[in-house]
Amino acid sequence: MFVDTATITLVAGKGGNGLVSFRREKYVPAGGPDGGDGGNGGNIIFEVDKTMTTLMDFRYKKIYKAKSGQEGKALNSSGKSGEDLIIKVPEGTLLRDAETNKIIADMTGDNTRFVAAKGGSGGWGNKHFATPTRQAPKFAKPGLPGEERTVILELKLLADVGLLGFPNVGKSSLLARVSQARPKIANYHFTTLQPNLGVISHKDMSFVMADIPGLIEGASEGAGRGYDFLRHVDRTRLLLHIVDISGIEGRDPIEDFTVINNEIETFNPELLLRRQIVVGNKCDIITNEKAAEDFREFVETSGYSYFQISAATGQGVNELLDHVCEVLSAIPEAPVYQPEIDIEEKEPVDYNEYQINVDGNVYEISGNFVDKLIASVNFGDEESVNYFHRAIKRRGIIDELEKMGIKDGDTVKFGDIEFDFVY
Repeated sequence: MFVDTATITLVAGKGGNGLVSFRREKYVPAGGPDGGDGGNGGNIIFEVDKTMTTLMDFRYKKIYKAKSGQEGKALNSSGKSGEDLIIKVPEGTLLRDAETNKIIADMTGDNTRFVAAKGGSGGWGNKHFATPTRQAPKFAKPGLPGEERTVILELKLLADVGLLGFPNVGKSSLLARVSQARPKIANYHFTTLQPNLGVISHKDMSFVMADIPGLIEGASEGAGRGYDFLRHVDRTRLLLHIVDISGIEGRDPIEDFTVINNEIETFNPELLLRRQIVVGNKCDIITNEKAAEDFREFVETSGYSYFQISAATGQGVNELLDHVCEVLSAIPEAPVYQPEIDIEEKEPVDYNEYQINVDGNVYEISGNFVDKLIASVNFGDEESVNYFHRAIKRRGIIDELEKMGIKDGDTVKFGDIEFDFVY
């Protein structure tokens, strides 16, 4: 099954906690603290896999988590960093921020690896908190959480040539004629339900051709899944606009050509600036010679190159490929989208941030500062508790509580920890 969009959540690894440990060896009665630092959490990295052609792998698994860093070890040894999580995607995949829908990265060309979520830093072990007056610290810092974000994966197929046209005009037949691709071919509309790719080798030149499923009027607004298919036109360097000139179905070639170009212009006006070759197919079974000739005149007057072919018999196909190779050698490579937001420049987490909520005589303090501080304190150790009190006083929390009118005996809550306030 061809899947070209997916939404997934990324959770980078948490940093390992620093360790509280003391050196205990024979003949070393007062070795001091030797708790090592925690390892850093693993990153989440997207990597291009050129063998992939669909986002099918992301249809069911929606959450991707990297490994957390290990806790610090004794003897001043740091914990092992968490292993990075590598996520493989097809070349041509756009990464979008789910909240803003803006492009984070385009996995195309030289951009084959991208760090989408960074792991948290490991916490300090208790060796960092030793001072001349605090020689046996019984607390350490916790590891920081890894980055977490939801991203939209959007695959825009990379192809040199894209085949456009209404359903049943012979796009799949042409692809099968000129490549080893074997798309489904039948004499009814919407035989092709997903893009097909084929590699064409012609006169010492190779290029990729994409059979875009048939478009209909209203495609730019999603009719017939048109919006899904039109995204794959974005990457193509050259468009082959296939039109049925046989007249068997009673269609007007000029009207069909105009409708499809109008849909392309509505979807993305810049696509009409893309080089376009018009191909009149089914020339072997033309029923209205005048309509076919009128179409040729209309196309050439409009400034397009025009070729009449029969994908079924091969008539005119070599001449068309000659021209395609000539054009491809003179036009630039497929466009690469530039990031619209830089996730490196996002506002950093403020670990000094806190809030105080009052409910009667209960003062509840919460926020990043509190979460980080509580995780690093050993409330069973007097010295560690003293460190806690000094930290909240330095942060200004005591002064703010006094300004808010806290009284002796009122309850103060820090997360799950609560105690009576005493001046």
